[in-house]
Amino acid sequence: MHRLGFFLGMLLAFCQVCAQGVAEQLEALVASSPVLKTSEVGITVFNLTKGTPVYAYQDQKLYRPASIEKIITTVTALAELGTSYTFDTRLAYTGTIGADSTLEGNLYVVGGFDPEFMEDDLQRLTDAVHRAGINSIKGNLVADVSVMDSIYWGTGWAWDDTPNAFQPYLSPLMLNRGCVNVSVKPSQKGRRPEVEVFPKSDYYTIDNRAVCGIPHYGSLKINRDWLYNGNTIHITGNVGRPSGRTLNMFSSQDFFIQTFRYQLAQEHIAVDSLKYGVCPDTVTLLYKVSRPLEPVLKRALKKSDNLSAEALFYHLAIRGGGHKSVGTEDAQKEIEHFMRHHIGKDPDDYSIVDGSGVSMYNYVSPELLLAYLKYAYAHQEIFHPFYEALPIAGVDGTLRYRMRKEKAFRNVRAKTGTVKGVSSLAGYVRAGNGDMLAFVIINQNVMSGRKARLFQDKICEILAQ
Repeated sequence: MHRLGFFLGMLLAFCQVCAQGVAEQLEALVASSPVLKTSEVGITVFNLTKGTPVYAYQDQKLYRPASIEKIITTVTALAELGTSYTFDTRLAYTGTIGADSTLEGNLYVVGGFDPEFMEDDLQRLTDAVHRAGINSIKGNLVADVSVMDSIYWGTGWAWDDTPNAFQPYLSPLMLNRGCVNVSVKPSQKGRRPEVEVFPKSDYYTIDNRAVCGIPHYGSLKINRDWLYNGNTIHITGNVGRPSGRTLNMFSSQDFFIQTFRYQLAQEHIAVDSLKYGVCPDTVTLLYKVSRPLEPVLKRALKKSDNLSAEALFYHLAIRGGGHKSVGTEDAQKEIEHFMRHHIGKDPDDYSIVDGSGVSMYNYVSPELLLAYLKYAYAHQEIFHPFYEALPIAGVDGTLRYRMRKEKAFRNVRAKTGTVKGVSSLAGYVRAGNGDMLAFVIINQNVMSGRKARLFQDKICEILAQ
């Protein structure tokens, strides 16, 4: 027993020396890093295996988090919604289907804010109409978007981020993430290029003024007349090789319902008119597209997808909102309630206004984000899906091209964050002695994202040694 006690004492002393060494290395890095001469950083590291802090630097200060705010959204969603939660889009009708295959009533599409609803899903709705024996609709094709309010961007979002795909117009009815994929291929010199847009729809128009093989026409530009809320896709400049761009469409719900009508028309199913309304309780259900939470969670974290994160954010409010139309403030209240009662932090000390981290009004501390990482680790039903959905260093997601060597490679699993002036990284790394560490790094007021990322990668390498 005496020898065992001596051995355990030596082991504990060794671990303390190692921990001290890590802290000293991080202190030296912070003191010598050129990137911090003109910027700020907040850092916190915690040993989850031993339950002890490892290092902290300005960890209680408030910073704009960028996309590591998705940690708050996804951990809360896993805890409150659970992995069995689904995002449902329903197709139903009122009235009757006559012997002539005419629906004497309305056909309803009820949006449930499914961010993964794609063209194949829309085809399933069309097929369901076919199977019901409907060839024409004498009533209306009705879009029900009543589950959410009509505010399509988050508070503090940059208006000039549109028409980029990372800022779609939020709606309970989203098709292809509210975007179109534009493909431009060169043809003969001096001719117009070939242009294809998917999903196919009559909702948008194409203005192709580009020319192939004539450099003085300038670089190829693919854009939308977003300033006037138009949906004309303009293609100009010289086309020398295949190119493309994904553009958001103004009004996702209009894009969805008009493309559905277009697809029905392609199948020779006539629709008299479109309108918006609320689906009554007494309807006949034709079909339901149910999306599991897992793919939404994975895209939000692996790809740092804003739409997926906002869907999780809003569904926190939808789940507890009954039949009322929910908005940003309702989702914020759900986040605040969970923070106060489960994370043990006062939400009044922070500002969280969206689910994705896009807003310039978000302010959190590294200490707060660490609390969410610790909470997830302490609850295995949350930690397993959360950990599996995080990007893996040098392997996938937004960490695919980072930390591809040495101990951090395939070891670090973390969420990245990037907006102008902000670069952040938060997640988990296993130390050389097998201990699991949680860490948060927020670089603020940094003009070189590359330098900030190299700084973060050095920290991860120190932690992994």
